[in-house]
Amino acid sequence: MIKILDIGQFRQLDAHTIQHEPIASIDLMERACKAFVNWFVLKFDATRRITIVCGTGNNGGDGLGIARLLHERGYPINAWLVRGGNETADFSINLKRLEGKVEIRNFVSTAEIFPECDVLIDALFGSGLTRPAQGEYEKAINAMNNSDAIRVAVDIPSGLFADQHSTGPIVKAHHTVTFQLPRLAFLVPENHAVVGEWQIVDIGLDKSFIQSCEASRYYMTRKSVRKILMRRDEFSHKGDYGHALLIAGSLGRMGAAVLAARGALRAGAGLLTVHVPGGGNYILQTTVPEAMVSLDPNENIFSQAPSLDGCNVVGIGPGIGQSEVTVASLRDVLESGKPMILDADALNILGANRELLNLVPQGSILTPHPKEFQRLVGSWPNDFDRLTKQLALARQLQSVVLVKGAHTAMATPEGNLYFNCTGNPGMATGGSGDVLTGILTGLLAQGYSTTDTALLGTYLHGLAGDLAAREKGEHALIASDLIEFLPAAFRTLT
Repeated sequence: MIKILDIGQFRQLDAHTIQHEPIASIDLMERACKAFVNWFVLKFDATRRITIVCGTGNNGGDGLGIARLLHERGYPINAWLVRGGNETADFSINLKRLEGKVEIRNFVSTAEIFPECDVLIDALFGSGLTRPAQGEYEKAINAMNNSDAIRVAVDIPSGLFADQHSTGPIVKAHHTVTFQLPRLAFLVPENHAVVGEWQIVDIGLDKSFIQSCEASRYYMTRKSVRKILMRRDEFSHKGDYGHALLIAGSLGRMGAAVLAARGALRAGAGLLTVHVPGGGNYILQTTVPEAMVSLDPNENIFSQAPSLDGCNVVGIGPGIGQSEVTVASLRDVLESGKPMILDADALNILGANRELLNLVPQGSILTPHPKEFQRLVGSWPNDFDRLTKQLALARQLQSVVLVKGAHTAMATPEGNLYFNCTGNPGMATGGSGDVLTGILTGLLAQGYSTTDTALLGTYLHGLAGDLAAREKGEHALIASDLIEFLPAAFRTLT
């Protein structure tokens, strides 16, 4: 896992690296500039006209160093200085290094819109900003946003707070190149329009210090997920990989049951029973022959909890509806105490009958999308507050609360937050969540811990979507494609 440090820890990391490598701060800045430029030259060729906008702090010093390095590589470049604060020592050094090589102008007017450039590099503020930009800084940010150029932010878009909700003007970057570790602000939906596509570049900050830092926010990696995946024993049998029960489907929505069932089986569940309305028997028997079928006495809806004897995990919710008899039946299932994956209509029932939250078994996983989560906990003023509510619900239920979306966030009872690194917009299609419910049910049945189930299942679900999109494109992606590419996703980990 990649730790997501707060701003105070980042400052300590810089200082520790400077003291213990040891390295002069200006040389560490030069290393950061080179890492940015190495990314930049792969993205933009030297025919592009470049404008770089710098403040007078260390982020501005980064910008001046980048301007010099790009000039040395033959890029046509000019620099603008926005003066409004004290100059840092490293800024002053890089300003002297740049003078006489690149045209440097002072930003003084709202009339300036940085004309005649193809790429505009934002090096106004760094990650340490704690108050909204005002005065000349606000004017400069507005001018950058009014430019038709491609905007690239150095470390973080100027005006954006790294680990809290932001107010005031913010540079709307198309690309953000950040140093060493991701920022929490990059991972919440409210900032997508200003962060754009973001990339981490390694600048050699002290990794032993990073390892020693306490953290409760993590960004997942393939390496970390690979460690979770359990190997299969040569002499194992189906009984070793759990017996999962899925309760899903209703009249007109049996597809949800099929998708969840196929996801559970592809995730490796040893045995699977699917409880569906009586009218869904033929559909399940013909589309998922590997599953056993339990039939509800009602032909059209989930009206009666099946026997839970023999199963060790229950996945419930996809397509079950919210009729009164279904609500009562969900209560009966919750009272069994079996660990569960709760999704879709099961979550909507919990949101409408919040007293049922007290019955959610410990060690369960809730998988709401943002609207379903809102029905569970109420509204929130910003996405950072949503994360706080997510952690509170996870602690209350002693379960994992997984809010789906880009960089799906998973909150654990211990107070940790994990953000997924796989997935794409093509997965925003009906049935995608049903597949995830099946995958998680299948994994939890095999004996993975609740947290490991959430991490591994979410990663595999997103990776299957990425592999499918690579072949079929994002626009044409459907939920069944996720199941089709799930074996390939597993192979990337083994």
